[in-house]
Amino acid sequence: MSAQKLLDVRAQFIGGVNVSIIKDLIDELLQENVLNDSEAEDINEGCTRTKDKARVLIDMVRKKGDNASRKFIECLQSKDNTLFCKLQLVTDIEPQPSIPAASDQWIIPCRLEDYQRIVNSEANQIYPIVDKNKRQRFALIINNTTFEHLNKRNGAEVDQTEMKKLLEGLGYEVKLHKDLNSQKMEEALENFAKKQDRETTDSTVIVIMSHGVRDGICGVKSKEGKDDILKVDTIFKLFNAKNCTALREKPKVILIQACRGENKGHVWVPDSATPDDVNSGTVLPYENDDVKVHIESDFICFYSSTPDNVSWRHPHTGSVFIQKLIEVIRTQAWEHHIEELFRRVQHSFIKFPIQMPTKERTTLIKKFYLFPEV
Repeated sequence: MSAQKLLDVRAQFIGGVNVSIIKDLIDELLQENVLNDSEAEDINEGCTRTKDKARVLIDMVRKKGDNASRKFIECLQSKDNTLFCKLQLVTDIEPQPSIPAASDQWIIPCRLEDYQRIVNSEANQIYPIVDKNKRQRFALIINNTTFEHLNKRNGAEVDQTEMKKLLEGLGYEVKLHKDLNSQKMEEALENFAKKQDRETTDSTVIVIMSHGVRDGICGVKSKEGKDDILKVDTIFKLFNAKNCTALREKPKVILIQACRGENKGHVWVPDSATPDDVNSGTVLPYENDDVKVHIESDFICFYSSTPDNVSWRHPHTGSVFIQKLIEVIRTQAWEHHIEELFRRVQHSFIKFPIQMPTKERTTLIKKFYLFPEV
């Protein structure tokens, strides 16, 4: 078994690994969700000697069991094949359950056995999913591309096409609006909120793509970002527990692709490395007025950039944020909940230091799995 194999080679690993490989392993195991941020910090900051870091790392992983140990072995093979072969770990890599390749299905589906495993292990910690044959999911896309006073958002059509394809593949009926001023955006959001059905809807997704400023999202009549602005607060207000009862206790995902200022989103710090080239860019009785519920809960908002900073978009391939978001969701939603998916999108920006997506006003009290095809 994998954990036993790590125990067998423990001393050789501690004596043979260097600090650079340890750092690479920690990064990869964070990505694979084998380690959490606290554990990684304990290794990086709590140990000064290389052997101590190696000792804590291998012991921490092998105590998590065979699945974690197997991933450790696979990571070691990719990061230091010489040490991997020296430790003779190749015989320990067990075959993994097959999943449909991306070339077979654009969105990798969640198989029944994976769904059952997650549901059984998470129990009451996940949002319930309405049966595929009974539910009706709705998603809204507002895409402003052509403005009266601002530059055209070239490449935004690609974002629109790919995002619509993703949402429909996840089982959402998509309502699309284009080139709206702030008042029309608010009206579209309000009408969309009214469309939700309490019995058949288990979640909703709202996607807004436009120019933006610190105060909000630009309508097509905005001039220098000083007027015709839809405030993000308005979105939350329209879909909160008071105004959208159909979505009480159900996840509401808000995705915003827009600049939030003019800053470049990075600072120069002393380092010997050279920057990479940028090539792309419990069900409540709802009718009982006496029942108290949280006015704003079960939201997660994922913004393309941090406050005051720009979002990058390629005129031919679309926005960097939308590209990375779609790639992560379509290939990993079968096994990870939405917050973990968003963390992985953020992690993909490590080598793109001029932009960092941000999770904001997250009030999800459970884990929301998209469960493609379930």
